[in-house]
Amino acid sequence: MSREEEHDQSTGFDQKTSRNVGPNTGRRRGPMRHGGPVMSGEKAADFKGSMSKLLKFMGRFKIAIAVVFVFAIASTVFNIVGPKVLSTATTELFNGISAKIAGTGGIDFHAVGAILLTTLALYGFSSLCMLIQGLLMTHVTQRTCYLLRQRISQKMDRLPMGYFERTSTGDILSRITNDVDTLGMTLNQGLTQLITSITTIIGVLVMMISINLPMTAIALLVIPLSAVLVKVVVSRSQKYFRMQQNRLGAINGQVEETFSGQAVVRAFGKEHEALEQFKKTNNDLYESAWKSQFLSGLMMPVMNFISNLGYVAVAVAGALFAINGRITVGDIQAFIQYIKNFTQPITQLAQVSNVLQQMAAAAERVFEFLDAEEESEETAKVTTKDVHGNVEFDHVRFGYDPDQPIIKDFSAVVSEGQTIALVGPTGAGKTTMVKLLMRFYDVDSGAIRIGGYDVRDFDRNDLRSLFAMVLQDTWLFKGSVRENIRYGRLDASDEEVEAAAKAAFADTFIRTLPDGYDTEISEDASNISQGQRQLLTIARAVLANRKMLILDEATSSVDTRTEERIQMAMDNLMKGRTSFVIAHRLSTIRNADLILVLHEGDIVEQGTHSELLARGGAYADLYNSQFAR
Repeated sequence: MSREEEHDQSTGFDQKTSRNVGPNTGRRRGPMRHGGPVMSGEKAADFKGSMSKLLKFMGRFKIAIAVVFVFAIASTVFNIVGPKVLSTATTELFNGISAKIAGTGGIDFHAVGAILLTTLALYGFSSLCMLIQGLLMTHVTQRTCYLLRQRISQKMDRLPMGYFERTSTGDILSRITNDVDTLGMTLNQGLTQLITSITTIIGVLVMMISINLPMTAIALLVIPLSAVLVKVVVSRSQKYFRMQQNRLGAINGQVEETFSGQAVVRAFGKEHEALEQFKKTNNDLYESAWKSQFLSGLMMPVMNFISNLGYVAVAVAGALFAINGRITVGDIQAFIQYIKNFTQPITQLAQVSNVLQQMAAAAERVFEFLDAEEESEETAKVTTKDVHGNVEFDHVRFGYDPDQPIIKDFSAVVSEGQTIALVGPTGAGKTTMVKLLMRFYDVDSGAIRIGGYDVRDFDRNDLRSLFAMVLQDTWLFKGSVRENIRYGRLDASDEEVEAAAKAAFADTFIRTLPDGYDTEISEDASNISQGQRQLLTIARAVLANRKMLILDEATSSVDTRTEERIQMAMDNLMKGRTSFVIAHRLSTIRNADLILVLHEGDIVEQGTHSELLARGGAYADLYNSQFAR
């Protein structure tokens, strides 16, 4: 097992179950629910910081990268020596022809053949080294991308709920796909090109100096012009590469949310508005993309023009030196090859600078996500293994914005095994109380206790293992019906899955499906009805068999007859368990042990169904309004 695999296992990533918990699988949300990412393209990326983080992340591959360096350098060196060796063959041919014309000798074909075989061997070794370094670099880059995606997947489980509520799903997906892919491609291309270009420049420079120093000085005149050009282009292009990556994330978020909410868009006749918004985002992406690509593409023709100027100057100087007998014909041929080999890596370095800027922009977005603030996790003081007892809300105060509290002063005591209903108008804080109970957020002041222990004393995952949830917004992933139910307890047998379906009154409709429990649910679960989706999530909760239940409008999507049957199953399921029920259809909570009526974050009434009706207060008004005709 490699070191990176050991690390990945230590962070708790379970590859066996990853298909069931993949990001956004089967998730359904309304259109335009969250905005796109902040457009920070006007500010240049933190190139040094991003590259430093990337190099640190790739530290586990330092041996492989070192070998890549060795083979890349070896390949370049063999390639560089080739023209010098080949030049001796040219000189030998020239001298032989001259001798034959003068009648003093001829061409030594044996010597020429030996030189050509040596040159062929050099180029053969160069190609072999290049092949090996290419294979190693491909492994390093693809493994890096694999690990980055895995880290992002793990990171999602450690981020607070607030992050996902303020960040576009499409932008997060773009970081996993587009940014990581960009990083992989540019890393593979850029790193090896950087090594070979630098090695080529140094090696060729040494060989040119060994042939003729004045001609080398002429060739070096192109470097200042090239450096100025690179600096100008890089300084202008980076912000556009950054904008391109950000706006790609924005357009992904818009497409994902609009398409997933296509039914709502059409129902409200907002196709034109959605298209106009897409056109605007697409135009923003186009503007940043063409500018970045134009600046990147501009460098090659200009660099070729500069390098050709140097090439012409060297050719003229070489001819003059040859006439004066200061250089051989073979050396001129070798030098001309070297001057082309010298300007080419300079041009490549200019291209690599753009590639590195792309890589830095992608790496910055990836590491921004990986460095995002995680849920604070103190050392657990207690475990839930033997937790029993009451649930107590003690003067709880909370607001998503601390200056605008939603829950102002909430206090209640829930006895073990009771069914507690939370009712009240929209925005009263019902769902927020559930989020606080499960530590999706922590209270601003006061405390929530389970069995006498503050929920902040538990490990979050351990705390949430106490609860099974059934929400109004059903969540199913692409897979079989059996797999979706088994998500409640992955080690459950087929018999236990079917028993849970029967308890939730889902078994009957499941057996009418084409393949029964093995029927594949489509990605958006469009091949079953909303009510059937809800039955499957209820069966999942039954199978989970947790100590506490949270039911958020769990029966709102089913017909009245099915609702009554589910309510009977829920009554049996909730026996001996502490249950929190959020309901707008008050007929479903008549048997609750305690009903808490919330208004603007405070309890305005509490009691049983009959007690609250007899009191004739807020609950009675809500209840009677539902049955008024």
